[in-house]
Amino acid sequence: MSYRVIQWSTGNVGRLALRCVLGHPELELAGVWVHGADKAGRDAGALCGQPACGVAATQDAEALLALDADCVVYTATADLRPMQAVDDLCRILRSGKNVVSSSVVGLVHPTTLNDEMTKKLEEACREGGTSFLTSGIDPGFANDVLPLVLSGLCERWDEIRVQEIVNYATYDQPDVLFGIMGFGQPLESTPLLLSPGAISFAWGGTLRLLAEGLGVELEEIREVHEKLPADRTLETPAGRIERGTLGAVRFEVQGIVAGRPALVVEHVTRMDDSLAPDWPRGSGGYRVLIRGVPEISCNLEMADEHGDHAVGGVLLTATRLVNAIPAVCEARPGLLSALDLPLVTGRGLMASSRS
Repeated sequence: MSYRVIQWSTGNVGRLALRCVLGHPELELAGVWVHGADKAGRDAGALCGQPACGVAATQDAEALLALDADCVVYTATADLRPMQAVDDLCRILRSGKNVVSSSVVGLVHPTTLNDEMTKKLEEACREGGTSFLTSGIDPGFANDVLPLVLSGLCERWDEIRVQEIVNYATYDQPDVLFGIMGFGQPLESTPLLLSPGAISFAWGGTLRLLAEGLGVELEEIREVHEKLPADRTLETPAGRIERGTLGAVRFEVQGIVAGRPALVVEHVTRMDDSLAPDWPRGSGGYRVLIRGVPEISCNLEMADEHGDHAVGGVLLTATRLVNAIPAVCEARPGLLSALDLPLVTGRGLMASSRS
């Protein structure tokens, strides 16, 4: 069976998701929404480095919603506009189209992030008879499905910790790196990412999803972080980071169970590999650490076709969404989490079978 898909935005994640849709044997591209007028009218293939496919990008949202399509891949940036993004999502769901999204990341556990959001999305799903899933790599597979599966190998567990350890120097997204994460800002300033409640808003859904999957009750969610300066001026694709400004950040979102941190999402983010030598180190990816019997350590490393770890992580967000489309289209109407999906595999994606 083939599913008709609309790609909504062609930024860092959206461009890669569009490429994945075009190459997926069970999907057919029906339309593409773009934010920039310079992209409108261009062939979708050209927007993601692929041959022309005969589908032109548009800024006409109403025309897209009138199309016959099964699912929308919504990847528009929502860090500074979460409620507007939810309004977009509701409009799409009401039109009778299922949605997979990476935008409002706390919606990985869609019923507990925000009561107003939940009510709007539930009503839209009910009106449209549609399903909604938020996922990606983080929040997403690396810190929900992967640790949950590994926990099934335990005799008992005491703590589950998921680490992202990535050098973001090649992540060409200045609004995120400088505006939200605060790189290049004075060390004493408080970027949006580290303002009270921000990382709980983004990763609290992950902890609540893990708690549900593991059958434990969260007593509270705590935040901790530390920052270190760049020891020299750094030139990155996104811009310059002056010596003495923020060059590395480490934070934890802790799920408290029985009075102690039992579920932890930790990010170790550097803009150069030499920074913060005492912090956890890795080759660019994710690490699941389960303290219990047995002790488990699992490394998930990735890179794109050019060997870039940061872009590889963005690609995994896109593939997680696109490959879940058939399961989401066949799921019951309503708000979904990873706990509601069957095993999503790479069926049909073997290179030799697609040539």
